[in-house]
Amino acid sequence: MHNFIGAPNGKSSDAAHITPEFTPLSVLLLFFVEIVTLLVVETNRYYHQFLDNFEDRPPQREVTEAEMFSFLALTLQMGHTVQDKLEDYWTKMEQLCIPFYGQMMACARYCHILRFLHFMDNNRNGVDKTDDRLWKIRDLFEIIRTNFSKFYNPSEHLAVDEVIVKFKGRVLFKQYIPKKRKRFGIKMFKPCNSTGYT
Repeated sequence: MHNFIGAPNGKSSDAAHITPEFTPLSVLLLFFVEIVTLLVVETNRYYHQFLDNFEDRPPQREVTEAEMFSFLALTLQMGHTVQDKLEDYWTKMEQLCIPFYGQMMACARYCHILRFLHFMDNNRNGVDKTDDRLWKIRDLFEIIRTNFSKFYNPSEHLAVDEVIVKFKGRVLFKQYIPKKRKRFGIKMFKPCNSTGYT
């Protein structure tokens, strides 16, 4: 039996600079601004590595942080307005047209970022590519883990729940659970506090 030694109600002294005046966006940026920076750096690096294989390929401009935020916003929005093909989000057909996508970013630019989206330098030394099955997203995972422990300490009352994240790609740790609605996916365990924070 261990006694609870954390702060009451999950409040952390490390997060004392988060005040009631903070907007949801400013709190989100505390957690994710490093991730966007990582995505910009590694996506541009991967694109330049790709260009090195060609002598006369004209380079496009590098991805900026503003573009990466727009790219992520569009990708999240696509989960709410499902279309058959990626190009359909930018269609000019009157019955299917959603101007939001074209106003945020051109279809060709979105596809360019998607094509070269990267989370880690493939040529980096010192990475255990044989035993670490998540080596391509290890830096991303570490940023998320560090930021969540830095900006929030949970309260005493916690529950651990398992969740299946739907995934049909190829990974060795994908599971098939026939009784679940999402039968194929990656099983994760998540701690939740009494307010519903995961």
